[in-house]
Amino acid sequence: MYNFTGKTVIVTGGSRGIGKSIAERFAASGASVYITYKNAVDAEYFDSRGIKHSRCDVADFAEVQTFTENVIKSEGKIDILVNNAGMTKDGLLIRMSSEDWDVVMNTNAKGVFNFTKAVCRHMMSQRHGKIINISSVVGIVGNAGQANYVSSKAAVIGFTKAVAKELASRNINVNCIAPGYIDTDMTSKLSDTIKQSILESVPMKRIGSGEDVAKAVAFLASDDAGYITGQVLCVDGGMVM
Repeated sequence: MYNFTGKTVIVTGGSRGIGKSIAERFAASGASVYITYKNAVDAEYFDSRGIKHSRCDVADFAEVQTFTENVIKSEGKIDILVNNAGMTKDGLLIRMSSEDWDVVMNTNAKGVFNFTKAVCRHMMSQRHGKIINISSVVGIVGNAGQANYVSSKAAVIGFTKAVAKELASRNINVNCIAPGYIDTDMTSKLSDTIKQSILESVPMKRIGSGEDVAKAVAFLASDDAGYITGQVLCVDGGMVM
């Protein structure tokens, strides 16, 4: 496990699923961790682990700005940002409403823009930082019934590459992780038939865990990944090789 003692980390959407695993790994590694959530949080659980939590709608730039300013006031710096917050509103394109398109794009894509913009000036001033964006393998290969979600996750990949080029000279690494079939609240709602179909497409023949993704995030946030930027790392058991 990497040592992140003295580092300040923000994990958006960190109250459950992949984000929760990421926040827990950083906290266990000595970092000062702040998570955002939109609807609800198990305050007692996170308090017991020393993980600070605040309600914040990542799609609202004013809320994001306030959140990051408060972290800087408390810690004096932000070393690592993990843009993890995401949502789905699945449906075939012919039935998809413009509202379902907008809410997914605003959370999954605009949310990444909002938080990255809010922290990048600070990271540029301190001349170091790590930004890790959580996309999805569907942003690479597509998926029927998820035009909004796929588009948002593909946008995150493109955004990562563009911003990596902008910030590289300031010693800021910007990378992307594309998880595959991970055991989360989202995937638990799928039918057994769909789950089995997905599992058959995974060469390693197992469902991934939030911890699998968290380990990859920790690597990209560590000094060992200091010469890696603008990359997409698939944590998917071989789905898109």
